[in-house]
Amino acid sequence: MRQIALPLSAASDSPPRIVVGSANAGVLDALMEPEKWPFRTAILTGPPRSGKSLLARWFVESGQGDAVDNADSLDEDVLFHRWNRAQESGRPLLIVANRPRGAGEGCWQVRLPDLASRLGAALDLEIGEPDDEMLAGLMEVHAEMRGLVLDDSATQYLAGRCERSHVDVERLVAAIDRLSLERKQPPTMAIWREALAETQGGGLREE
Repeated sequence: MRQIALPLSAASDSPPRIVVGSANAGVLDALMEPEKWPFRTAILTGPPRSGKSLLARWFVESGQGDAVDNADSLDEDVLFHRWNRAQESGRPLLIVANRPRGAGEGCWQVRLPDLASRLGAALDLEIGEPDDEMLAGLMEVHAEMRGLVLDDSATQYLAGRCERSHVDVERLVAAIDRLSLERKQPPTMAIWREALAETQGGGLREE
């Protein structure tokens, strides 16, 4: 399991490091070689809370290139201008979107023909859902941010039973922290199980 420390300029309420696992290892490898991207442009998508913005921040602050976050919410003329400016400067451009491009419901539907054609030529990068090993690493990071102590036995137990979701693992750690504070005691297996039941509506993932 690799981890990448974020630059000191990273926001204090953000994770101190990026956990690299099955869900994002391929993305990270591609971000390290932007000179290989078509037109030096890539589009990064992934589930909520999966670290898209963190990766974009690392990409910029490590000097790899420029990034546009929440691109699917921007005015298309503004995004088209950013693409043109990147081509003129020769700097790689990472475009981060919360939705995949496409014509289906809920997809990012680009209306501007010139922009659509240029984005269609970009490299598509997608973060997936974490496996158990990555879930354990994410729990460690979220627990550290809260000053919560979860040892290896806790993270291994929880990772094998919680939902494989970036959002759900964050909610699970928050629930453990809240229950621990309410009871004024360190997290115990009883608290782990109650937090699992609370965040999953009483159901546990099969091992």
